[in-house]
Amino acid sequence: MIREQYTTTTPGTSLERPKNEYVYKIGIYGWRKRCLYLFVLLLLIILVVNFSLTIWILKVMWFSPTGMGHLRVTKEGLRLEGESEFLFPLYAKEIHSRVDSSLLLQSTHNVTVNARNSNGEVTGRLNVGPKMVEFHSQQFQINSKDGKPLFTVDENEVVIGTDKLRVTGPEGALFEHSVETPLVKAEAFKQLRLESPTRSLSMDAPRGINIKAQAGNIEALSQMDIKLHSSDGVLLLDAETVRLPKLPEGTRGESRISQGLYEICVCPDGKLYLSVAGVGSTCQEYSRVCQ
Repeated sequence: MIREQYTTTTPGTSLERPKNEYVYKIGIYGWRKRCLYLFVLLLLIILVVNFSLTIWILKVMWFSPTGMGHLRVTKEGLRLEGESEFLFPLYAKEIHSRVDSSLLLQSTHNVTVNARNSNGEVTGRLNVGPKMVEFHSQQFQINSKDGKPLFTVDENEVVIGTDKLRVTGPEGALFEHSVETPLVKAEAFKQLRLESPTRSLSMDAPRGINIKAQAGNIEALSQMDIKLHSSDGVLLLDAETVRLPKLPEGTRGESRISQGLYEICVCPDGKLYLSVAGVGSTCQEYSRVCQ
């Protein structure tokens, strides 16, 4: 820009126009002007690129007024649709699936669920691994739909609340210590076997033990002795026939020689006693034992 100086005159007078001794240039010229335009153009390009990237991110991430992607913000909380991956710990008060689908927790290593108290200490832990499911707590309990406890485990005992405990293994159930139960029953058309391979088998009950086979036999096999002892009551054998097939039989000889054999005698009241065997019967109906 060129600044010029003007002088006003009255009519009838003439003045010589002064020479332009002082000329001032105002503005940006040359390489500065080119740099300014280039900088403005660069800012415009960056603005367009940023705006395009913003639109692209909003479109890819599925931003909407209700949420982002499969994440929806509702009055009840957050709702995720489809598969979701969490890279850090997830803290939530309640996690549940939709009504028409199940909830799936999946991991390449294991799934761990922790319960903490107000101090941040872990009070319960459930760890589902590829080879084992571990639960760390004071008590583990499984309930039915109506709230009835089905299975309870704590440090002192294991409680099974179902009406029937069924063991389907071919080897049956193995107990290293005592078992307390009101009934031991086999399945229909199958045998019930109580066995102790290397130790003794003991059954105790304060009010009696009832062993019943409605459609078969009851066998008691032992390598050593089988003892039936009643401290206060009697031993009752109630059957049409009582057989002892393997009792040794003596040979005919002198009556004074007992050959170390004994004869089983029965009193009129059903009491059994032993008598030294002889050639004939040595049982006496009115023996001192029967009185």
